Amino acid sequence: MARVDLTVMGGGIFGLSCAWEATRRGARVRVIETTQIGAGSSGGLVGALAPHVPENWNDKKQFQLESLLMAESWWSDVTAAGGIDPGYLRSGRLQPIPDDRALQNARARIAESQTLWQGRADWRVIPVTGAAWEPHSPTGWLIHDTLTARLSPRRACAALAAAIRAQGGEVIVGPAPIEGPVLWATGYAGLVDLSQTFHQPVGAGVKGQALLLHHDARDLPQLFADALHIVPHADGTTAIGSTSENSWNDPTSTDAQLDTLLDKVRAALPILADAPVIDRWAGIRPRARSRAPMLGEWPGRPGHYIANGGFKIGFGMAPKVAEVMANLILTGQDQIPPGFRITANLDQALGR
Repeated sequence: MARVDLTVMGGGIFGLSCAWEATRRGARVRVIETTQIGAGSSGGLVGALAPHVPENWNDKKQFQLESLLMAESWWSDVTAAGGIDPGYLRSGRLQPIPDDRALQNARARIAESQTLWQGRADWRVIPVTGAAWEPHSPTGWLIHDTLTARLSPRRACAALAAAIRAQGGEVIVGPAPIEGPVLWATGYAGLVDLSQTFHQPVGAGVKGQALLLHHDARDLPQLFADALHIVPHADGTTAIGSTSENSWNDPTSTDAQLDTLLDKVRAALPILADAPVIDRWAGIRPRARSRAPMLGEWPGRPGHYIANGGFKIGFGMAPKVAEVMANLILTGQDQIPPGFRITANLDQALGR
């Protein structure tokens, strides 16, 4: 590569997505990853791209909606460029309604979803049918949204790396020269570095554990029951996640908390009672102080940019994050919502 227009530090979902978006716009991009593509939380199992409830609308919900609506065509382009299918499907989701008050609220959101989701997805309240792939609902009713999607996190990262390379970009694991503007998308380690740099806690890590079962429900909707995401994947597996742990000793070890999660899912969905476990995962998810992605120019470091804080919604936010960061870095067009800016996290840390 004769000239590098952008160096991206970090081969997780935000780094790879931003690198791909810049690459397909004609920029010469170099991605540098220290350990492996899809390391950290981007190497997980779950891959649920789930929307926020259509009420109390704000910039974060609007940003995520736009990202979810553009995801199908965006991931289709990634697949076409690199030849690896990330397993994307807008599969929808079922979740039980626990009581009469929740049922009333769910029905009230039907009209709100038609407006807020722009008529491009539905929020429905449907009766249970007694099907095996259906969570128990105390009221006999379920929420069915048609916006929720899924993909395989590891395949998605591999698909992005392949697409970048196919278009002439570099994806390097190990040391490499840093040239041009630099985008820092380094996950939990990056949040630690930023907190030390600014002498303020701009974010933290939250450990998650998840597991993968051998059960083929690939064409069926996701389920959300007993605080669990139950996500069928295209390869005939079903992912279950996840825990949220604010303290830990080993960031990548699984333990009894994952066994408890397995017991919960088998109780919630009896069809999974005998499904064998084929993989277990643990990792640290980067959560910005604002709980929204942290995006934009690095204060006080001209030519340096940050994309971090995906937490539980990084894969769902990725297409839109990539779009706004490519616009900012390549053209100077700033479309980042105020609550997503690095300064918003610093203001929160300082109590402003």
